[in-house]
Amino acid sequence: MASKTNPFAFLQQVRSETSKVSWPSRRETLISTAMVLAMVIFASLFFFAADQLIGWVLSLVLNLGN
Repeated sequence: MASKTNPFAFLQQVRSETSKVSWPSRRETLISTAMVLAMVIFASLFFFAADQLIGWVLSLVLNLGN
């Protein structure tokens, strides 16, 4: 059975560990956010276009029999 840690000691350990983290700068965060948003927009447009194209091709194929 694991030993229970004092909540105060736990918070001290958490604070100690978070001080070791290499946090990104504000500029790095903004650039990363902009890149993610750009890729989301690009992927959305790509999949929208692919969906429209596939739908158009299927409608042509399915209407051939009429």
